[in-house]
Amino acid sequence: MTHGTVVSKNILSKWTEADPFVNRLVSTLESDEEVIALLEMSNINAVKRLGFNDHGPVHARIVAGVALEILNLLLNRNIGMSTLQDGTSKSIDEVKAILVLASYLHDVGNSIHREYHEMVGSLLAKDIVDRILQQIFPKIGGRRYMLRQEILSAIFSTEYDVRALTMEASIVKLADGLDMSEGRARLPYKMGKIDMHSLSALNIKHVEISPAEDVPILVSVYMDDLAGFFQVERVLMPKIESTKLKGLVRINIYNARGELVASIKTG
Repeated sequence: MTHGTVVSKNILSKWTEADPFVNRLVSTLESDEEVIALLEMSNINAVKRLGFNDHGPVHARIVAGVALEILNLLLNRNIGMSTLQDGTSKSIDEVKAILVLASYLHDVGNSIHREYHEMVGSLLAKDIVDRILQQIFPKIGGRRYMLRQEILSAIFSTEYDVRALTMEASIVKLADGLDMSEGRARLPYKMGKIDMHSLSALNIKHVEISPAEDVPILVSVYMDDLAGFFQVERVLMPKIESTKLKGLVRINIYNARGELVASIKTG
């Protein structure tokens, strides 16, 4: 049984309290009127009109915090970031900006419609990202637009069948999939409807991330019932398969008694 960082609505606060750059970035995002409105509208469409689970500000904060946790795990194993290697970012703070902005904005396409929301969101976020980057990095000149494109690529890559081209996009994609405890499943299900989707989602009690000996990222999923495995099979595995994280993630599944019942190394 592991004791890692719990995926919860408080995970981003850990970073904003400890990292002044992340605090400034998140404060800028959360004071932006358009960001606030689009996330609220995303939940109006997803939750009120379609009857799905949360896709608003709480989910945005969870994904941003988890993405930063994953970044830490990878950096601790000296695994490089694509944008630093390719020169589109020049510092870890710029990598953090890519992760936080993409994570926070990845579902804003839902403010228009659930269909094609990843593609729509990657276009809709353009002006927001330009505005935020101008405030956060006022002195980097035209390279700011390259950072923007990396962020938009990461948003687009959260779609199940789209291959993530960078480690940063891969991190955001995995972070999105890990917000699945206590009915917060990323495979949308109709609230109040009893089927495999809803039963599976409600049976995942909590998720933790930590390092492991053989891989940088250990995902521990605690379930009341093994029906929750449906979410792992249908959400986590396909997401990881389309990223650069294949071979770097192990998923451990625990039953209600805390016993390890399955251990899956991806890739």
